[in-house]
Amino acid sequence: LEISSLSENDILVLRLDLTDRSSHEAATNSVLKHFGKIDVLVNNGGRSQRSLFVDTNLDVYNAIIELNYLGTISLTKYVLNHMIQRKKGKIVTVSSVMGIMGAPLATGYCASKHALQGFFNSLRTELTDYPEISVIQICPGPVQSQIIQNVFTENLAKSIENSGDQSHKMPTDRCARLTLVSVANDVQEAWISDQPYLAVCYLWQYAPTWAWWLMNRMGKRRIQNFKSGIVSVQR
Repeated sequence: LEISSLSENDILVLRLDLTDRSSHEAATNSVLKHFGKIDVLVNNGGRSQRSLFVDTNLDVYNAIIELNYLGTISLTKYVLNHMIQRKKGKIVTVSSVMGIMGAPLATGYCASKHALQGFFNSLRTELTDYPEISVIQICPGPVQSQIIQNVFTENLAKSIENSGDQSHKMPTDRCARLTLVSVANDVQEAWISDQPYLAVCYLWQYAPTWAWWLMNRMGKRRIQNFKSGIVSVQR
């Protein structure tokens, strides 16, 4: 049994709503008042999606962008201002392999993760005068979590009924450990996934024509499973 050396003053838990962007500055200031500094920001808020575009209301796409993208960069903005003053820090964003590829039933989710990839890749180029501020993107594949229970569907009022089996996905603790290893070593982009999903990432990166062919075949089966009630949702 390990005994933590942390005291109550070493821990501060704040409720935060990524979609309430007006609260992000005050939350950042509360952390700074308590600890005096912010060494690492981990952006890990977001929701996935499971619906066909033709059946999905546009307000679902608005909600996905508000949460996954705009909420994330809003919080980042306030924390980054502090890190620039210190000239030091790490900004870690949990994106997804869906940020580097496309998949059916997740058009809005993929779009939000592609947006994060583009934003943080561009932000990194704006911080060349601050070599000790790291911008790190973590791209997990399927991971055991409650993300399926909380996915967006074709309308905002509808929730998913069947969360399916997650035993084939990467255990949460392994994903967390690999994330920490990536952060400690300032890996700018880390793909964290078991096979065969990792191989598909490389295919999308280096042989996109083959990747499109493969995803069309896999996507057809995935849509058929979706329509028949079989659940399969990416991280």
